[in-house]
Amino acid sequence: MFRGYNLRQRIVIDVNNAERLGTVSDVEIDERDGAITYIIIRRRGGFLSQLFGFGEIEVPWHAITAVGREFILVNSLSFGEKILEK
Repeated sequence: MFRGYNLRQRIVIDVNNAERLGTVSDVEIDERDGAITYIIIRRRGGFLSQLFGFGEIEVPWHAITAVGREFILVNSLSFGEKILEK
């Protein structure tokens, strides 16, 4: 078992094309049952994109295929890329 904060800074890889999507910056938790519903990925980019919140992807928990010590594997075909608007 692991805790949500242990996911932060892990590298996220798409299993379909072996592309590095970015790193986990946050998790979204369902208030009713305490389960993680989404991980938030910060895409690689410049300082300004990170400053203004652009380039983040919301990945549903069901799209995660494996969680390792350094990497998280996701299947992007099961969710597409939903870019967060702030």
